[in-house]
Amino acid sequence: MLAIPVRPSRSGAPVQVSFEFFPPKTEEMEKTLWEAIARLEPIGPSFVSVTYGAGGTTRERTHATVARLVRETSLKPAAHLTCVGASCADIDAVVRDYAGAGVRHIVALRGDPPAGVGAAYEATTSGYQSTADLVAGIKAIGGIEVSVAAYPEKHPESPNLLHDVELLKRKVDAGADRAITQFFFDNSVYLRFLDVAAAAGIAIPIVPGIVPVQNFKQTAGFAKRAGATVPVWLAERFDGLDNDPVTRRLVAAAVCAEQVVDLIDRGVREFHFYTMNRADLVFAICHLIGLRAQTPAPVGPALAEPALR
Repeated sequence: MLAIPVRPSRSGAPVQVSFEFFPPKTEEMEKTLWEAIARLEPIGPSFVSVTYGAGGTTRERTHATVARLVRETSLKPAAHLTCVGASCADIDAVVRDYAGAGVRHIVALRGDPPAGVGAAYEATTSGYQSTADLVAGIKAIGGIEVSVAAYPEKHPESPNLLHDVELLKRKVDAGADRAITQFFFDNSVYLRFLDVAAAAGIAIPIVPGIVPVQNFKQTAGFAKRAGATVPVWLAERFDGLDNDPVTRRLVAAAVCAEQVVDLIDRGVREFHFYTMNRADLVFAICHLIGLRAQTPAPVGPALAEPALR
């Protein structure tokens, strides 16, 4: 009888997840964010990160969201922090304020120029000149875990992938504990990047960033600005569903589950989900890969089954 190999994704392989949120701009967005947090908290993520706008444009809202996570939840927040528009002393003060509030994890980023992606980046004269410098500064303060970004298809500003890997190596040498990748849709891109990084002597965990496709056109726009490839097969799966939200959500869940399950079967055990402040698809994927809520997860009106029409 032919022996069928046991797939890790079906045998209860231990998996860890983390989630990314962005600070809300309006009361309605605030409500949506905290509904998502309440829904996902019982899964027990290893941490949750809160983003920082280009040029520090969401600085106060990021701080407020992180502070509320500390006060009102059991989650371990990781605050995004960039080099843009602040002196080293100002950034160090922010890090110390976070530490004083109980935050022990920073996602250190160079940051986009205030004029947006594509504009020329100019470091602040009195500030940290690169992400590696920022990482070293945070580590010098002490007691802070630092995650950094990685780009499996290279950063849009990098001339090639090897240059990008060299920049990642500098961040690692400065003390980075973990790298989180830009999202991707072709798993071979990520696996190839792991090989290139390992060959460069990078030994920290490189966690795949996963984005469930809430809105295909919007995600394709994000991907173009971030330098992430949208495969033809992915576009074809969402073709014709612009006016069919129910089917679109089912397809989105299937596509994301397929990607994550394949990575688990290839030995990946940690995932970082870009939630877009929505819980339903992420919660479903976590359930499919064996993660269960430690306490009953609330189901708000926005997460209930759609009415039949």
